[in-house]
Amino acid sequence: MSRRPKGIRAGTRIPVELPVQIRWKTQEGKEKVVQGKTENISGNGLFILAPVRLRHDTPIQFTVALPPEVTNRPMQLHCEGRVVRRRKGRAATGLGVVIDDYQLTAIKDSP
Repeated sequence: MSRRPKGIRAGTRIPVELPVQIRWKTQEGKEKVVQGKTENISGNGLFILAPVRLRHDTPIQFTVALPPEVTNRPMQLHCEGRVVRRRKGRAATGLGVVIDDYQLTAIKDSP
């Protein structure tokens, strides 16, 4: 199996700031949830700014709210992935996340 050199990404990154909810389990098995925002998205992953530091290879689930301006109607992108890099910041940590599986669902209108 060949590996890409460090720093080279597989997809074109699109800078976009969208709300994202991140879920993961601690080493003790306790589920945690935080809110963050995307910095950019590509076809195989995204970069998230969030108030949490997660280890490399931490499996996560995350949901990105996609606005109707992008998708013609409100949609949510539900993903399973893992942390592949971190960038420390003042208020938030940047998490490079690869998408292993995803599902796109429409948000139903509320009554």
